[in-house]
Amino acid sequence: MRKVFVLGGTGFLGYYTTKELLKSGYLVSTVSLPPLLAEDLLPKEVESQLGDITTMSDEQILALLDDCYAFVYAAGADERVVPDAPALKFFYQANVLPTQRLARLARQAGVKKFVLFGSYFAHFTEAWQDLNLKKDNAYPRTRLLQEEIAFMEGEGEMDVMSLRLPYIFGQMPGRKPLWTVFVDQVRDQSFVPVLGGGTAMVTVQQVAEAAVGAIKYGTHGSSYAISGMNMKFKDFYQIIADVLGQTETQITVLPLEQMKPGFEEADAHSTAAGKEHGIHLGYSAMIQDRDAYLNPEDTMSILRFKEADIPAAIRETIAACL
Repeated sequence: MRKVFVLGGTGFLGYYTTKELLKSGYLVSTVSLPPLLAEDLLPKEVESQLGDITTMSDEQILALLDDCYAFVYAAGADERVVPDAPALKFFYQANVLPTQRLARLARQAGVKKFVLFGSYFAHFTEAWQDLNLKKDNAYPRTRLLQEEIAFMEGEGEMDVMSLRLPYIFGQMPGRKPLWTVFVDQVRDQSFVPVLGGGTAMVTVQQVAEAAVGAIKYGTHGSSYAISGMNMKFKDFYQIIADVLGQTETQITVLPLEQMKPGFEEADAHSTAAGKEHGIHLGYSAMIQDRDAYLNPEDTMSILRFKEADIPAAIRETIAACL
């Protein structure tokens, strides 16, 4: 049986990926940051240890990866983190440098497949050239660099694939979903303004299936922007209001020119506090005014992940936030 190393196996994405790998007949080992959310979180057959892999020596990591066929990188910082300025330094150190080191060590250890969990903002940074997102926004810029460096580290010896992930729904034992901030925007509100765009969405189970699919069917240097369905933000917020039982709440689409100044004002407050968003909030407004849509068939047919009831997953996720 082939062994897969999952970085972040007790995290949201890593947990589901670990379970799907076991179901697909792989052996799994993992290292995750403490604390352990539940004593019996992972099945007993998983070789699991708590620790910070970035503090381990090269020799320790090579020993961890001995006899591993594949590596799943289910770790890193996403755009919800608002670090001290400059954000470029933070995201470079949090995402790019560890990926480069671990891809290099994985290749040295003889790992043949390396799957990186990235972001669909990398996809839309390439697709929406008119926004020039890469110029002023550290997060998409470093996500693209993270992919490129990982591809280069594997060149000729290890197949490296990136999953560009959109909005993800689901829940796991011991961890509250990260959608509470959206729930708070709707809770006890009679009027909720939203922008007119929408977003691609997947369930966490689909992410896990796509990760296994990338190991089995992915090709080196490929970035797979996965999706299960697309939904307008208005409809997404309506689901939140429905779960909250707020039948009188009005979810109303407002034009970008009316909404953008408020986003920019919030961004200025962050700057004044010495913080910097990985995607500046004025850009976030422009993004949310567009349809960040993906065709599920573009990747579903390659990676062979299944369709899912995403509206049901959204309702379950939001309910778990309450």
